[in-house]
Amino acid sequence: MDTFALILTIGVALFFTYTNGFHDSANAIATSVSTRALTPRAALAMAAVMNLAGAFLGSGVAKTVSEGLIETPEGSTGMGILFAALIGAIVWNLITWYFGLPSSSSHALFGGMVGAALAGGTTVYWHGVVDKIVIPMFVSPVVGLIAGYLVMTAIMWMFRRANPHKAKRGFRIAQTVSAAGMALGHGLQDAQKTMGIVVMALVIADVEDYGDPIPVWVKIACAVMLSLGTYAGGWRIMRTLGRKIIELDPPQGFAAETTGASIMFGSAFIFHAPISTTHVITSAIMGVGATKRVNAVRWGVAKNIVLGWFITMPAAALVAAACFGLVHLIAL
Repeated sequence: MDTFALILTIGVALFFTYTNGFHDSANAIATSVSTRALTPRAALAMAAVMNLAGAFLGSGVAKTVSEGLIETPEGSTGMGILFAALIGAIVWNLITWYFGLPSSSSHALFGGMVGAALAGGTTVYWHGVVDKIVIPMFVSPVVGLIAGYLVMTAIMWMFRRANPHKAKRGFRIAQTVSAAGMALGHGLQDAQKTMGIVVMALVIADVEDYGDPIPVWVKIACAVMLSLGTYAGGWRIMRTLGRKIIELDPPQGFAAETTGASIMFGSAFIFHAPISTTHVITSAIMGVGATKRVNAVRWGVAKNIVLGWFITMPAAALVAAACFGLVHLIAL
């Protein structure tokens, strides 16, 4: 196995993690920045640290990515498939970041994997794709929407007699905790997705055996790159999440973040399902906003975001398949 191909693929995987970080930093902190609970720089620093910590909390999601979606391809063709999958995901991340659209880095990666695998003649485990990717893609936003609505309704009832100014000040402080939980959940989910890809590359190169535990250096490298990307900040997407869907106040921000973090931890630890942090926090914000009045949510913006979710996997798959075609022509 060409060592250069292995190093290049791991390098591209780490760059994907970096784009994932700045693309998804908004997920963790947009709500707390928009309610002025945290300054942007303080929020980014906190999110970077918590992303780093979250990456070390488990390995169930990484196992799903490395073993549950496509057959581990072999040889130089296998490395080409992984390389093409990552390029597909990166291209889609950069396009959606440019337009300020909070699409899912995770689904861009999964779409890239499926597209490149099909182009390279590798078996796709469709039952794994449906059970672990497609079903959670539909279920998690619905859960986020309903849970966000219920959590916010409970908060409004519990604090119905509280002084509004005191309550808002208290929730601003509480938001630092809920935003930290959101960032921790993001690290737990998204750093592991890249770990799964790097592990596949190491298995293809015969450096690791199938089923081996994730090497510590892989965990550290993926966690650090996600943190650096998070600290770089995705300001375009932050504006969409923090302002364009609905103007949030601190209690709403707290409710959305608490809902999002709870769903991410539950899906990672109970189901080992690699869900989209973007889908969860966006739908939680919509659910929380709907407690004001249904038309307080800018449903036109929400519709564009949801449409972006549905085209993410096919779009990344097409880019990855085209990229594999190029790699096959040039290098294989």
